Amino acid sequence: MRANYKKLWHTLLVRNMKKKELAKFAVVSTYTINKPNKNENVIVGGLGKICKALDCSLDDIMEFEEDGE
Repeated sequence: MRANYKKLWHTLLVRNMKKKELAKFAVVSTYTINKPNKNENVIVGGLGKICKALDCSLDDIMEFEEDGE
């Protein structure tokens, strides 16, 4: 099972927000923002900061899918 962050990228697109802007607004590193782009694990605290910055829940920015999907 792996995390899929398509919802996060869609949210940024709809809000016309760049990843660098999100990093600054969420007070996380650009490294943390780029990890989902590479399908790498993101620390829950970092995801919480992103959700707080976007005023959304975890379900709004990610979902889990079976490997191979």
